[in-house]
Amino acid sequence: MDISVEVVLFLILAATFAGLVDSLAGGGGLIQLPALLVSLPDTSPSVILGTNKVPSFLGTLGATASYLRKIKPDFKLAAVMGTPAFIGSAMGASVATKIPRDAFKPIILFLLIIVAIYTYLRKDLGQVSSAKFAGRNRLLIGAAVGAVIGFYDGIFGPGTGSFLMLALVAALGFAFLEASVTAKLVNLATNLGAILVFGFNSQIIWALGLTMAAGNILGGFIGAKVGIRGGSVLIRRAFLAVTTALIIRLIYDTFLRG
Repeated sequence: MDISVEVVLFLILAATFAGLVDSLAGGGGLIQLPALLVSLPDTSPSVILGTNKVPSFLGTLGATASYLRKIKPDFKLAAVMGTPAFIGSAMGASVATKIPRDAFKPIILFLLIIVAIYTYLRKDLGQVSSAKFAGRNRLLIGAAVGAVIGFYDGIFGPGTGSFLMLALVAALGFAFLEASVTAKLVNLATNLGAILVFGFNSQIIWALGLTMAAGNILGGFIGAKVGIRGGSVLIRRAFLAVTTALIIRLIYDTFLRG
Protein backbone atom coordinates (compact mmCIF):
# COMPACT_ATOMS: atom_id res chain seq x y z
CA MET A 1 0.00 0.00 0.00
CA ASP A 2 1.33 3.44 -0.97
CA ILE A 3 1.08 5.73 2.08
CA SER A 4 2.61 9.22 2.12
CA VAL A 5 5.28 10.23 4.62
CA GLU A 6 2.94 12.89 6.05
CA VAL A 7 0.25 10.29 6.78
CA VAL A 8 2.76 7.94 8.41
CA LEU A 9 4.10 10.75 10.63
CA PHE A 10 0.56 11.72 11.63
CA LEU A 11 -0.25 8.11 12.53
CA ILE A 12 2.95 7.76 14.59
CA LEU A 13 2.01 10.92 16.51
CA ALA A 14 -1.53 9.62 17.07
CA ALA A 15 -0.15 6.25 18.22
CA THR A 16 2.20 7.97 20.67
CA PHE A 17 -0.63 9.93 22.27
CA ALA A 18 -2.83 6.82 22.23
CA GLY A 19 -0.14 4.84 24.03
CA LEU A 20 0.18 7.52 26.70
CA VAL A 21 -3.58 7.65 27.31
CA ASP A 22 -3.98 3.89 27.20
CA SER A 23 -1.23 3.27 29.74
CA LEU A 24 -2.98 5.56 32.23
CA ALA A 25 -6.65 4.72 31.89
CA GLY A 26 -7.31 2.64 28.79
CA GLY A 27 -9.16 4.08 25.81
CA GLY A 28 -6.18 4.62 23.52
CA GLY A 29 -8.28 3.21 20.70
CA LEU A 30 -10.36 6.39 20.96
CA ILE A 31 -7.39 8.18 19.39
CA GLN A 32 -5.60 5.57 17.31
CA LEU A 33 -8.54 3.91 15.56
CA PRO A 34 -10.18 7.15 14.30
CA ALA A 35 -6.73 8.34 13.14
CA LEU A 36 -6.40 5.22 11.00
CA LEU A 37 -9.95 5.54 9.66
CA VAL A 38 -9.39 9.18 8.67
CA SER A 39 -5.95 8.55 7.17
CA LEU A 40 -6.89 5.43 5.18
CA PRO A 41 -10.46 6.15 4.01
CA ASP A 42 -10.39 3.57 1.21
CA THR A 43 -9.12 0.71 3.37
CA SER A 44 -11.37 -2.12 4.52
CA PRO A 45 -12.64 -1.70 8.13
CA SER A 46 -11.34 -5.17 9.01
CA VAL A 47 -7.84 -4.19 7.81
CA ILE A 48 -8.05 -1.00 9.89
CA LEU A 49 -9.08 -3.02 12.95
CA GLY A 50 -6.33 -5.57 12.38
CA THR A 51 -3.61 -2.98 11.82
CA ASN A 52 -4.73 -1.05 14.90
CA LYS A 53 -4.15 -4.12 17.09
CA VAL A 54 -0.40 -4.30 16.31
CA PRO A 55 0.67 -0.99 17.91
CA SER A 56 -1.94 -1.49 20.65
CA PHE A 57 -0.43 -4.85 21.60
CA LEU A 58 3.21 -3.73 21.52
CA GLY A 59 2.46 -0.43 23.28
CA THR A 60 0.54 -2.24 26.02
CA LEU A 61 3.42 -4.70 26.34
CA GLY A 62 5.88 -1.84 26.90
CA ALA A 63 3.62 -0.07 29.41
CA THR A 64 3.00 -3.33 31.27
CA ALA A 65 6.74 -3.95 31.59
CA SER A 66 7.15 -0.47 33.09
CA TYR A 67 4.34 -1.02 35.61
CA LEU A 68 5.64 -4.46 36.62
CA ARG A 69 8.91 -2.94 37.80
CA LYS A 70 7.02 -1.09 40.55
CA ILE A 71 3.69 -2.88 41.05
CA LYS A 72 2.89 -6.54 41.63
CA PRO A 73 -0.49 -7.42 40.09
CA ASP A 74 -2.64 -10.48 40.79
CA PHE A 75 -0.99 -12.77 38.23
CA LYS A 76 -3.35 -15.67 38.95
CA LEU A 77 -6.44 -13.54 38.35
CA ALA A 78 -4.85 -11.98 35.26
CA ALA A 79 -4.19 -15.46 33.83
CA VAL A 80 -7.74 -16.64 34.60
CA MET A 81 -9.17 -13.50 32.98
CA GLY A 82 -6.69 -13.51 30.12
CA THR A 83 -7.44 -17.01 28.82
CA PRO A 84 -11.17 -16.48 28.09
CA ALA A 85 -10.35 -12.91 27.03
CA PHE A 86 -7.96 -14.30 24.40
CA ILE A 87 -10.59 -16.76 23.15
CA GLY A 88 -13.34 -14.13 23.24
CA SER A 89 -11.23 -11.65 21.31
CA ALA A 90 -10.38 -14.21 18.64
CA MET A 91 -14.09 -15.01 18.28
CA GLY A 92 -14.95 -11.30 18.10
CA ALA A 93 -12.32 -10.67 15.44
CA SER A 94 -13.59 -13.62 13.40
CA VAL A 95 -17.05 -12.06 13.13
CA ALA A 96 -15.87 -8.44 12.87
CA THR A 97 -16.47 -8.37 9.13
CA LYS A 98 -19.92 -9.96 9.39
CA ILE A 99 -21.67 -7.77 11.98
CA PRO A 100 -21.99 -3.99 11.44
CA ARG A 101 -19.95 -2.24 14.13
CA ASP A 102 -22.49 0.61 14.16
CA ALA A 103 -24.98 -1.80 15.75
CA PHE A 104 -22.86 -1.86 18.90
CA LYS A 105 -22.44 1.90 19.31
CA PRO A 106 -25.74 2.72 21.13
CA ILE A 107 -25.16 -0.16 23.57
CA ILE A 108 -21.55 0.84 24.27
CA LEU A 109 -22.59 4.48 24.62
CA PHE A 110 -25.21 3.59 27.24
CA LEU A 111 -22.73 1.45 29.19
CA LEU A 112 -20.06 4.15 29.14
CA ILE A 113 -22.49 6.78 30.47
CA ILE A 114 -23.34 4.44 33.36
CA VAL A 115 -19.62 3.85 33.95
CA ALA A 116 -18.84 7.59 34.01
CA ILE A 117 -21.72 8.48 36.36
CA TYR A 118 -20.92 5.61 38.72
CA THR A 119 -17.22 6.48 38.88
CA TYR A 120 -17.89 10.21 39.36
CA LEU A 121 -20.40 9.69 42.19
CA ARG A 122 -18.24 7.17 44.03
CA LYS A 123 -15.42 9.52 45.04
CA ASP A 124 -13.65 6.82 47.05
CA LEU A 125 -13.89 4.21 44.31
CA GLY A 126 -10.54 2.61 43.55
CA GLN A 127 -8.51 4.67 45.99
CA VAL A 128 -7.52 1.63 48.07
CA SER A 129 -7.70 -2.11 47.49
CA SER A 130 -10.62 -3.82 49.20
CA ALA A 131 -11.25 -7.31 47.84
CA LYS A 132 -14.97 -7.99 47.43
CA PHE A 133 -14.70 -11.67 46.53
CA ALA A 134 -12.21 -14.39 47.32
CA GLY A 135 -11.12 -17.74 46.01
CA ARG A 136 -13.24 -19.44 43.37
CA ASN A 137 -15.89 -16.70 43.14
CA ARG A 138 -13.23 -14.08 42.40
CA LEU A 139 -11.76 -16.21 39.62
CA LEU A 140 -15.17 -17.07 38.13
CA ILE A 141 -16.20 -13.41 37.99
CA GLY A 142 -12.83 -12.51 36.47
CA ALA A 143 -13.14 -15.23 33.82
CA ALA A 144 -16.65 -14.07 32.83
CA VAL A 145 -15.52 -10.45 32.61
CA GLY A 146 -12.52 -11.49 30.51
CA ALA A 147 -14.64 -13.44 28.03
CA VAL A 148 -17.22 -10.67 27.51
CA ILE A 149 -14.75 -7.80 27.25
CA GLY A 150 -12.42 -9.91 25.11
CA PHE A 151 -15.20 -10.49 22.58
CA TYR A 152 -15.95 -6.78 22.54
CA ASP A 153 -12.28 -5.95 21.95
CA GLY A 154 -12.07 -8.34 19.02
CA ILE A 155 -15.15 -7.01 17.28
CA PHE A 156 -14.87 -3.29 18.06
CA GLY A 157 -12.18 -2.25 20.54
CA PRO A 158 -12.23 1.33 21.83
CA GLY A 159 -12.76 1.52 25.58
CA THR A 160 -11.62 -2.06 26.29
CA GLY A 161 -9.01 -0.95 28.82
CA SER A 162 -11.56 1.31 30.52
CA PHE A 163 -14.11 -1.52 30.83
CA LEU A 164 -11.45 -3.86 32.22
CA MET A 165 -10.36 -1.28 34.78
CA LEU A 166 -13.89 -0.56 35.96
CA ALA A 167 -14.64 -4.27 36.32
CA LEU A 168 -11.52 -4.76 38.42
CA VAL A 169 -12.21 -1.68 40.56
CA ALA A 170 -15.99 -1.83 41.00
CA ALA A 171 -16.64 -5.58 40.87
CA LEU A 172 -13.48 -6.99 42.44
CA GLY A 173 -12.33 -4.12 44.68
CA PHE A 174 -8.97 -3.20 43.18
CA ALA A 175 -7.39 0.23 43.59
CA PHE A 176 -7.06 2.07 40.27
CA LEU A 177 -3.26 1.77 40.15
CA GLU A 178 -3.29 -1.98 40.75
CA ALA A 179 -6.23 -2.39 38.37
CA SER A 180 -4.33 -0.55 35.66
CA VAL A 181 -1.51 -3.08 35.44
CA THR A 182 -3.80 -6.12 35.82
CA ALA A 183 -6.06 -4.76 33.08
CA LYS A 184 -3.05 -4.39 30.82
CA LEU A 185 -2.07 -8.02 31.25
CA VAL A 186 -5.59 -9.05 30.22
CA ASN A 187 -5.58 -6.51 27.38
CA LEU A 188 -2.42 -8.13 26.03
CA ALA A 189 -4.37 -11.37 25.69
CA THR A 190 -7.30 -9.71 23.91
CA ASN A 191 -4.99 -7.92 21.47
CA LEU A 192 -3.02 -11.08 20.75
CA GLY A 193 -6.15 -13.11 20.09
CA ALA A 194 -7.38 -10.54 17.59
CA ILE A 195 -3.95 -10.21 15.92
CA LEU A 196 -3.76 -13.95 15.28
CA VAL A 197 -7.17 -14.00 13.59
CA PHE A 198 -6.68 -10.79 11.58
CA GLY A 199 -3.14 -11.84 10.61
CA PHE A 200 -4.22 -15.32 9.51
CA ASN A 201 -6.83 -13.69 7.26
CA SER A 202 -4.30 -11.16 5.84
CA GLN A 203 -6.16 -8.21 7.42
CA ILE A 204 -3.10 -6.39 8.80
CA ILE A 205 -0.79 -3.84 7.16
CA TRP A 206 2.26 -5.07 9.06
CA ALA A 207 4.73 -2.37 8.00
CA LEU A 208 2.37 0.40 9.10
CA GLY A 209 1.34 -1.38 12.28
CA LEU A 210 4.94 -1.96 13.38
CA THR A 211 5.90 1.63 12.51
CA MET A 212 3.04 2.99 14.61
CA ALA A 213 4.07 0.62 17.40
CA ALA A 214 7.26 2.64 17.96
CA GLY A 215 5.15 5.67 18.87
CA ASN A 216 2.71 3.64 20.96
CA ILE A 217 5.55 2.06 22.95
CA LEU A 218 7.07 5.49 23.64
CA GLY A 219 3.70 6.89 24.74
CA GLY A 220 3.02 3.85 26.91
CA PHE A 221 6.40 4.15 28.62
CA ILE A 222 5.81 7.85 29.42
CA GLY A 223 2.24 7.21 30.59
CA ALA A 224 3.30 4.37 32.88
CA LYS A 225 5.93 6.57 34.54
CA VAL A 226 3.35 9.31 35.09
CA GLY A 227 0.75 6.83 36.35
CA ILE A 228 3.09 5.25 38.89
CA ARG A 229 4.00 8.69 40.23
CA GLY A 230 0.43 9.98 40.35
CA GLY A 231 -1.05 6.80 41.82
CA SER A 232 -4.74 5.90 41.94
CA VAL A 233 -5.91 9.53 42.26
CA LEU A 234 -4.35 10.55 38.93
CA ILE A 235 -5.44 7.36 37.17
CA ARG A 236 -9.05 7.84 38.39
CA ARG A 237 -9.05 11.36 36.91
CA ALA A 238 -7.54 10.13 33.65
CA PHE A 239 -10.10 7.31 33.57
CA LEU A 240 -12.98 9.79 33.90
CA ALA A 241 -11.49 12.06 31.23
CA VAL A 242 -11.00 9.21 28.76
CA THR A 243 -14.47 7.77 29.42
CA THR A 244 -16.07 11.20 28.90
CA ALA A 245 -14.14 11.68 25.65
CA LEU A 246 -15.21 8.26 24.41
CA ILE A 247 -18.86 9.10 25.23
CA ILE A 248 -18.63 12.34 23.24
CA ARG A 249 -17.04 10.51 20.32
CA LEU A 250 -19.74 7.83 20.29
CA ILE A 251 -22.54 10.42 20.53
CA TYR A 252 -21.06 12.13 17.48
CA ASP A 253 -20.62 8.86 15.54
CA THR A 254 -24.09 7.53 16.47
CA PHE A 255 -26.32 10.59 16.22
CA LEU A 256 -24.57 13.55 14.63
CA ARG A 257 -22.33 12.35 11.82
CA GLY A 258 -24.07 12.46 8.49
